[in-house]
Amino acid sequence: MRVLIAGAGIGGLTTALMLHARGIPCRIWEAAREVREIGVGINILPHAIAELDRLGLLDALDRVAVRTSHLYYYTRRGQEVWNEPRGLLAGHDVPQFSIHRGRLQKVLHDAVIARMGPDAVRCGRRLAGFVQDEGGVTAQFVDAAEGGAADVARGDVLICADGIHSAGRRHFYPDEGAPSWNGVSMWRGAALAPPWRDGTVMAIGGGFGAKLVLYPIAPPEADGRQLVNWVVNVRTRDPAVSPPPPDNWSRKVALATVLPHARRFSLPGYDIDALVRATPEIFEYPMADRDPLPRWTFGRVTLLGDAAHPMYPVGSNGASQAVLDARCLADALRLQPHPRAGLWAYEAERRPKTAEVVHQNRKGGPEGVIDAVEKLAPAGFEDIDAILSYADREALVGGYAKMAGFSVVPRD
Repeated sequence: MRVLIAGAGIGGLTTALMLHARGIPCRIWEAAREVREIGVGINILPHAIAELDRLGLLDALDRVAVRTSHLYYYTRRGQEVWNEPRGLLAGHDVPQFSIHRGRLQKVLHDAVIARMGPDAVRCGRRLAGFVQDEGGVTAQFVDAAEGGAADVARGDVLICADGIHSAGRRHFYPDEGAPSWNGVSMWRGAALAPPWRDGTVMAIGGGFGAKLVLYPIAPPEADGRQLVNWVVNVRTRDPAVSPPPPDNWSRKVALATVLPHARRFSLPGYDIDALVRATPEIFEYPMADRDPLPRWTFGRVTLLGDAAHPMYPVGSNGASQAVLDARCLADALRLQPHPRAGLWAYEAERRPKTAEVVHQNRKGGPEGVIDAVEKLAPAGFEDIDAILSYADREALVGGYAKMAGFSVVPRD
């Protein structure tokens, strides 16, 4: 068997490592001219870290990431709604990591090159189309910069891990249109700054319509500062009448655009204003996803990661779900008697689970507990338990963890 992979993001690179570990040859084609450290922070949950640990990547992740110890939920005014331990402190066998997305991608890319050779990733090549026959699939790639024909590759299977604007998905669903936008604009950045608390915790303040997210994404510098990731989400438009601007996927914006929104939030013991001002580059994104699909797999071609199930960045789940996709797909291709049977087995396991995550994230995911409290007490509160009981808050947060697959399994 030989597997072709379109996309060298987190999903594509992890899939390559999983396939290689199972003795299945593969190669990746990536549209970017090079795999480099771009983006800002993400969190990888323990159920996904367990898979990366089985690939021998835990030490490499420890060198560039932060082991997340606790998560705190606040109202926009800075009143605590919920807190819980994370990772090892929550009883998992492996940590939760907060990490710069580009550094995670580099860890994965370095491992692919080291284990599979320098030709394992072909950059500057965008998937343009493919044809299938009884014996395999032939994929055509074009030069991503100039648009001319570049590579033709033949394999048993094609995995489209080429993101929310996937060419593979568009091939099968040409009338789907643009991603679904909920009217929320996201401004993201990272800056070297004093850590919040002990430098291992993350905070989420505010409900779905106006939210602040804060966490460190690198070990401390010699002077004690850390690279601190922040996100400000604000519902700025009615999506029914205002589609997102076509150029605002990772668009750089001025400080003056973001600062008035950032000042709406309070976080105990931390200067949000100073953090945002210290950020060298601020990027804007629409909070967008796509409706779950009725089908991912067509013959010898399937979708993976954001190409299959793009979701709102809620609950720290997007990249983690792509890692779980990769493990499931590699196992299915190894265990099933035919490549097409392997792809169907992968879809049968992963598509219903990720569809549920997409739907729950649209409702706010575990962070919906903040919405519930802010709705009940918009002017604040003196006793959180008088507003929403501990049991009710635990049900909102814990129910999501169980649904998404990262709740702690009790030991005998």
